[in-house]
Amino acid sequence: MEQLELDVKAIIRDVPNFPVEGILFKDITTLLADPILNRRVQEAFNENARDWGADVIVGIDSRGFLFGNSIATSNKIPFVPVRKKGKLPYTTIEQHYDLEYGDAVLEIHSDAIKKGQKVLVHDDLLATGGTALAAAELIEALGGVVVGFSFVVNLSEIGGQEKLKLKSENLFSVVTY
Repeated sequence: MEQLELDVKAIIRDVPNFPVEGILFKDITTLLADPILNRRVQEAFNENARDWGADVIVGIDSRGFLFGNSIATSNKIPFVPVRKKGKLPYTTIEQHYDLEYGDAVLEIHSDAIKKGQKVLVHDDLLATGGTALAAAELIEALGGVVVGFSFVVNLSEIGGQEKLKLKSENLFSVVTY
């Protein structure tokens, strides 16, 4: 196991029964509070964005914004937020999806992605893959091409990475459980 993964695993806090009973939540706020480790994680994400040739970073509401915007800024490419329904002010398109503990709707501005743009999708955690897959569907509906997915945490036993391989073989997570 790489040292970065060991260091991040040591700092992530487990919160039982959040946001609902039966879920073991992986809290990355402890990582955000450590500027040195946070920077090392950021550098790993930046490397993948460059290697995969991303033109745009899409961050998923809301913890995907924490690193997503920094990845975009560091690589001098646009950041596009994908948000929960009703949170974006302009004309949007939407995608329904299932969560580990319910269902929801994501939206993106209808002019956020240009045809042919290569897009990296970023979020804090991969579980079922439903949220990231919904974001990928939105990107493709606007003519974008998903070149990869990045996450702080991958809960691999849930199997979300298998769903995402239908959109891109490129998947990076700092930590895998």
